[in-house]
Amino acid sequence: MLATALITGLVLGGTYALVAMGLTLQYGISRIMNLAYGETVIAASFGAYLLNNAIGINPLLGLALIVPLGFVFGYLVYGLMLRPLVARSRDAASLEINSILATFGLLFVIQGVMLVAFGTNFTSYSYMNFGVNVLGANIAANRLLAFVLAVAIGGGLYLLLTRTRWGTALRAVAVSPSSAALVGIDADRAARFAFALGSALAAAGGVIVSMYQTFTATSGVIFTMKALIVVIMGGVGNLLGALSAGLILGLVETFVATYLDPGLTLAATYLIFLAILLWRPAGLFGRAR
Repeated sequence: MLATALITGLVLGGTYALVAMGLTLQYGISRIMNLAYGETVIAASFGAYLLNNAIGINPLLGLALIVPLGFVFGYLVYGLMLRPLVARSRDAASLEINSILATFGLLFVIQGVMLVAFGTNFTSYSYMNFGVNVLGANIAANRLLAFVLAVAIGGGLYLLLTRTRWGTALRAVAVSPSSAALVGIDADRAARFAFALGSALAAAGGVIVSMYQTFTATSGVIFTMKALIVVIMGGVGNLLGALSAGLILGLVETFVATYLDPGLTLAATYLIFLAILLWRPAGLFGRAR
């Protein structure tokens, strides 16, 4: 039972971490608090469902189609809806308030379209739904694949942002947009790219979630809430923090559900969240100010 709980927790935590990494890019670099983030995740889940059931394209190939669409969607949303807000916002605080209001409206637009198209029923599909023996525990193959994909995508992004000149430029904008401009970095272009990249990660997370979880058109708020908790726990704008906090959250929820009561998972989530903030107000890897 211990091995099963541990592996299941890592799978769930890896998914949380991947989803939260996209939001931490959008908030940390673009300074946009995107409340429609979870709806992007669920829209990608429905996209994977349609590709698998209607055309016969499995989720692995679906990633190659849906992730670029997520990037384009984020790029267009930032350029058409959020860029004017950035231009007229006096400071970071006003931009945050304006972006919350704008993306709150976008949340209902995306959710409304999904409700019309798919209704309110729980949706899922069967993919690699067979057991694999790992350390004596029987784990569903789709969950193991989801964990591998989450680690590969998240780890690849972390290396790109920490080992390349392009990644250094994005991190410079996250630290100080005004100072980044002094060394020739186009902060506006970097912010738009980061927002689009965050949407692409949300799309990747949605496809991975669809492999082993059921979902509905109204499930997005759950992923937005979990992503926000992970981002704040790890430290705003810190990818390593999002990865660590996501794994912690997944393990805590799984162990509580396995050894205590599934009804206590939400309480455990907020308890560990509050405990970390009391210990480290800026998050696990955040910088104290």
